[in-house]
Amino acid sequence: MAKQPQDAMTRALARRETTVAYLFLLPSLVFFLGFVVIPMIICIFTSLTDSNMNAKIATSFVGLSNFIKLASDKTFIDALINTFVIVLVSVPAVCAFSLWVSSAIYRLNGVLLSAFRCIFYLPVVTGSVAVTVVWKWMYNNYTGIFNHVLKTVGIIDKNINWLGDEKYALWCIILILFTTSVGQPIVLYVSALGNVDHSLVEAAEVDGANNMQVFWQIKWPQMMPTTLYILVITTINSFQCFALIQLLTSGGSGTNTVMYYIYYTAFKLTEQAGHFGYANAMGVVLAIFIGLLSALQFKLAKEK
Repeated sequence: MAKQPQDAMTRALARRETTVAYLFLLPSLVFFLGFVVIPMIICIFTSLTDSNMNAKIATSFVGLSNFIKLASDKTFIDALINTFVIVLVSVPAVCAFSLWVSSAIYRLNGVLLSAFRCIFYLPVVTGSVAVTVVWKWMYNNYTGIFNHVLKTVGIIDKNINWLGDEKYALWCIILILFTTSVGQPIVLYVSALGNVDHSLVEAAEVDGANNMQVFWQIKWPQMMPTTLYILVITTINSFQCFALIQLLTSGGSGTNTVMYYIYYTAFKLTEQAGHFGYANAMGVVLAIFIGLLSALQFKLAKEK
């Protein structure tokens, strides 16, 4: 009988702690609902209409017409191909390079390790506009450092229009995206390597395992959660590449991406009917691709 009051007190304490926890979460939940969930619902609904930002034009429900139109929109298909090229090149490159750098520096002493992490993370915290301005100068046809160095060493005879030539422009964008994306994965991988169970590493070394075997059989499985997070975040960021395109090429020279085409369609063509809803249809398609690719990454990571 004495247990009943104690159980009641335990349940009351649990309810109180749960209430306090939800109160602390409330600001984030409100933000998430107001700026993520509700806009997503509005986007999906608007994608089924011919809506635009012109109040003089009535909005009507068009069903899946916008999505059907996307299938025959050559500009959208080209933008989608460019987007997938960026993702398929940048994501593996970022992950592989970050893992290689992290494996090389995580054993360094505190000062050197902090210095390396700071150097690689600096582009992440630097404003995208400032970083883009620097890269734009480096790619400049006449005063850019790339043309100057390549001409000095005799690799090229005349200046290359890096951002104006379709052969180079998209790869120039990928290079910038790569340099601004490796900072966070390097920091995360250094932390993950530091948390590896060293008793297992020592046991494997005693059994005669070499460095490569130790890495793939002992360290890599323990780093899989970190790798999965890096893959998902890097994939999403690559799919959403917009600022670089807007500031450097404005979608020209074969660098148009889905995100830039969404912006161009929604905010540059709103004087014509249907473009705002059409842009949201692109956003829905892009979200579906991101979701499918992320789900595939989760599945492959679990199998490992």
